[in-house]
Parts: sequence; C-alpha cells; structure tokens
Amino acid sequence: MNTIKNEEIPQMAKIVERNVNALLHRKKEDNKKRSIREKVIDSITAFAGSLVSVYFHCTFFGIWVIWNLGLLNLKPFDADFIKLATFAGVEAIFLSTFILIGQKRINVLTDKWAELDLQISLLTEHEVTRIMSLVTAIAKKMEIREAHDQEIVELSKDIHPEKF
Repeated sequence: MNTIKNEEIPQMAKIVERNVNALLHRKKEDNKKRSIREKVIDSITAFAGSLVSVYFHCTFFGIWVIWNLGLLNLKPFDADFIKLATFAGVEAIFLSTFILIGQKRINVLTDKWAELDLQISLLTEHEVTRIMSLVTAIAKKMEIREAHDQEIVELSKDIHPEKF
C-alpha cells in the first residue's frame, strides 16, 4: 500500500538535505556577522557556563582559603576574607551582567527563528488549504458524500492571521 516510489525517496532526501544545509549556512552567516562585543560576551558566557570554570573557581578559591587559613605555612594576605568576598561579589556582578546581555542576544535570535517558523507554517497552512480545496472539488465531481462534510468545508478556508 506504499504509494511512494523508490526513485522518489532519494529526491526527497536531497530536498531535506538542501533545506538543512541552507539553515546551517544561514546560522554560520549569522555567527560571522556578530560584532566583536558579541563575540567577547559569547566567549565569557561560554566559559562561565562550563565545567572548566567550575574547576578553575574551586581551585582558585580553595587555594585562597587554604592559604589564608595558614595551612600552607605562608603569610595570610586576607585573614578575614574581606578581599575574597569583595572579589567574588564584583565577579558575580560582572558575570551576571554578561550572562544577561548574552541571554538578550539569544532571545533576539530566538524571535528571529520563531518568525521564520511562523512564515513557513503559514505557507504550509495555505498549501494544505489549497490541496484540500482541490481534493474536495474532485470528491464533489465524483459525487463522494464526504465532500459535503461541514468540517471539510471549514478546514478548506484560508486562515488570515491578521484577524486574530
């Protein structure tokens, strides 16, 4: 009962591959168009969100604490840990700012891709509606009873997004 011919499958695969490659190319082009500021922010947030960052901070702060507790037999430089708290607080302020800026950029990109997805969905809806109209007309010509089903009539109408 399979209606797809074997010689059609590679052609469909080529179309899917072409579309995927087009999207990947578009993503690469968007990445190339990033400003230096965006690249710096992306690098900082990528580092901040990595396990390397966790290991670095654990090591750095661990040595700081062990040193200032006098466990390394070295003279403590921050015995009350005020410098550590200040440093960590300032770092947190900057990291959260970079992360928020990066998130804002990601939201803009997400909106852009959502708009593209909506355009494709509306085009698909229009194509399906046209196909339903054509099939319904064929069914009426062949005097098939289901062609007059009210649900099919409703589904065959074009959707106008500006009315919502």
